[in-house]
Amino acid sequence: MRGPRTTAPAPVRATAGAAWGETRRAGTAARGRSRDEIGWVKAHGGAGVTSLVELLGGVDVGARWPEPARGEPHRVVLVGRTSARGLRSVSQALGALHDGKAPQGLELLAVVLVADAPGRLPLGLLRRIRVLRSVARVHRVPWIPAWRTGGRPKSVPRQLATVARLVGSGSHGEGAAP
Repeated sequence: MRGPRTTAPAPVRATAGAAWGETRRAGTAARGRSRDEIGWVKAHGGAGVTSLVELLGGVDVGARWPEPARGEPHRVVLVGRTSARGLRSVSQALGALHDGKAPQGLELLAVVLVADAPGRLPLGLLRRIRVLRSVARVHRVPWIPAWRTGGRPKSVPRQLATVARLVGSGSHGEGAAP
C-alpha cells in the first residue's frame, strides 16, 4: 500500500547575496513592498518572525538577507530563539553579514531573541547572548503564552514595546498601552 501522493516543491535556486548558505525559491522577492519597510530576517525556522510581523508590521523576508537593489527592505532585524540552536544560527548569520556575504546597503537595526520557553535561561545561554551583544544591539522578548496558541498578547511586554519603537511600529497589540 502506498502513501498519499504529494506534489514536488517549487524549484529552488541559490541566489547571489543569499545569506549564510541559504537558498530561496525563484521569484520570492518582496515585491510591492516599500524598500523603507523593516525586513525581518529569521536566523532559523520557528524563530518568531511571523508573530513579530503580525504584531509590529514589516516584511518577513525569510532565512536570507533581503536585496535592496531589488527593492527589498534595507533596514533589517535578525530574529532567533534563545535556544542553543537559535543562538548558534544568529551567530552564523551575523558572521555572514560581518564577512560581507550579504547584499550591499543593509542596515542591521538589531537582533531580537525570542524566548524559547518560559523561565530563566541557563548560564551557558546567557553567556552566548553576551557574546552576541558584543557585536550587535540585542533585544530579548520574553515568553508570550498567547503566541503558542496562535493568539495576540492582551498586553505587550515592555521588551516588545521597545522593539516596536525601534522599528517605528505604531502597533502595540490589542488593549496594550504603548
